[in-house]
Amino acid sequence: MESDIEESLKKKQKKNPFLGESSTRKPLEHFSVRSYPAMGEVVSIFMSLFANWLFLIAWFRHKGKTFQMLSRGMENWQSGFPVANPIMLNVDIDNDYMLLFDLLASPETYGKRDSDKLIFERLQKEFEAARASQTQEICLDGDQWNDGLLATIRERVHMEVERRAMPGDANVLADSDFQEKITYKVGSKVICCLEGARIGIQYETSFAGGSCFDFRGFAGEPCEPYHCVLESKSFLEKMTVLEHTIPFFLPIREAENDLLSSNAMRFIDHVGELLQAYVDRREQVRLIKELYGNQIGELYHSLPYHMIEFVVDDSDCKITVCLRYADLVLVLPTRVKVLAWPTSQFKKDSISAPSPARLSYAEDALRNMSLPEAYAEIVLNLPQALRQMFQHGGSC
Repeated sequence: MESDIEESLKKKQKKNPFLGESSTRKPLEHFSVRSYPAMGEVVSIFMSLFANWLFLIAWFRHKGKTFQMLSRGMENWQSGFPVANPIMLNVDIDNDYMLLFDLLASPETYGKRDSDKLIFERLQKEFEAARASQTQEICLDGDQWNDGLLATIRERVHMEVERRAMPGDANVLADSDFQEKITYKVGSKVICCLEGARIGIQYETSFAGGSCFDFRGFAGEPCEPYHCVLESKSFLEKMTVLEHTIPFFLPIREAENDLLSSNAMRFIDHVGELLQAYVDRREQVRLIKELYGNQIGELYHSLPYHMIEFVVDDSDCKITVCLRYADLVLVLPTRVKVLAWPTSQFKKDSISAPSPARLSYAEDALRNMSLPEAYAEIVLNLPQALRQMFQHGGSC
């Protein structure tokens, strides 16, 4: 028996050298070693799982009816209104969970917010310094902002680079006009020359208090600024976007690829339109929450605010509002659907299951007015509209 045990141990030592003496072990490099992820990858995977877990807890904690709303929203839009992305962001969720949602929606933004904040602060200081050292600020209107002026700005940038590269007294150029530090103001855009062959554009956004007809004017309430820095090495090379503080969900890279090389002025204007429209849509949602938050039961929106859904709880009916913006430069929705859903008391009085009714007057208001103005119009005329529906249709 003992001999059998000894033979068995010897066989195991041959199969697995780590069971025997150290002198009988094979060198480590002879074994195939499994490659494990780096510590940073492990942390990233753990944080991703942890973020998903926290978000699900927040989702169920704050809105138990979320999935009912989403499925109902899908049913609402089956009749000619396809849903591009049924998952909406609930504005009632705490800011921490909103941050987690943003990270989950775009994994490449992990750890990006801190760096974005640093970039914003640095560019903001750089623009303030450029405006403080300016010798002249020129306000341009209409046709004064053109390709010729942009070419002049590029020339000034190149001349400044050449001037700084000159040694000693040769630092002074014969043409004194190009020694001036000029800032150009075009509507809500401030354009200036930055060091290192760069052209800086600062977009000053504003909100006109809910009126969609004058939001592009500049008398509205100022909102946050955004920056875009273009690099212009020479006239022979196309300009490129070096850095910016524009939200990641706005298509600046697509605009750069489509417009910057062929029409730089159009690119600069288009980015300004994207930013102003985004701020206007966002502020409209913020304003209705601030003014009518006690009447709105649930509200969802996408990150660029181009898909908005909310519910109005009325004593007679529950009103669902669905808005879609076909283009991110729009401040008025292109597709609108407003439905009145019967409450339990009307379901009891009806023989068959009542179907929701579309409120055409509300849809017209949302197509032609800003969201706060349209909401006030809808609530004002809602009792009369519901009475007419009950009288003629027997249900909402």
